[in-house]
Amino acid sequence: MFVVANLLHAFATILDTVLYLYMLVIVIRALLSWVNPDPYNPIVQFLVAVTEPVLYRVRRWIPVSMVGIDISPIIVILVIMFLKSFLVLTLHQMADRLQ
Repeated sequence: MFVVANLLHAFATILDTVLYLYMLVIVIRALLSWVNPDPYNPIVQFLVAVTEPVLYRVRRWIPVSMVGIDISPIIVILVIMFLKSFLVLTLHQMADRLQ
């Protein structure tokens, strides 16, 4: 049982870190959109490639023309915060019960 508990703790910790890093990437992409960066910059291309699939799905539900501004990064950040608060915490609690 200790192996499963440790595995759950490790998975929850990795998931927490990945969600945090993705949230940072979303914030950086949103900030860069204010300054109109060079689209041929490899860093900008990486940020767009990593974030656009998720942001596009959110934009399909809430079009920019409906609100007037693109709030998809805010919605994605809120979902990430929910996942960090609920899913990661639940995994840690499940691992603690298994020990």
